[in-house]
Amino acid sequence: MRRPLRRLALATTTLLLLTAGLARADDPVGRYAVEGTNPGGGSAYTGSVTVEKTGETYRVVWVVGNTRYIGTGIGNDKFISVSYRSGDQTGLALYGEDGDDWVGVWTYAGGTRVGAERWRRR
Repeated sequence: MRRPLRRLALATTTLLLLTAGLARADDPVGRYAVEGTNPGGGSAYTGSVTVEKTGETYRVVWVVGNTRYIGTGIGNDKFISVSYRSGDQTGLALYGEDGDDWVGVWTYAGGTRVGAERWRRR
């Protein structure tokens, strides 16, 4: 009787760990390599992005070259919208889940064109 219960406990634990890992893969929380283009088909850039859950919001930090952008996002496992700031520059970005990556568009406050960006999970 003990052996079947042990097997059941092991199988249940394994299933819980696997499903927890799958759920985490859809969440935007994590570290990413970022690549994008500036608004209006401008120059390309690369860097890093870190997303942390902060209650009902997300803290998003980009590092591109020597510049650090800090943002606050709202969303879920399918999209995230982020307002960001660096010095006197502010802007808005919107991303959608694309497998393990996130793909989106962004603009500066008052902008009339958008840039494109992809986050690749590390």
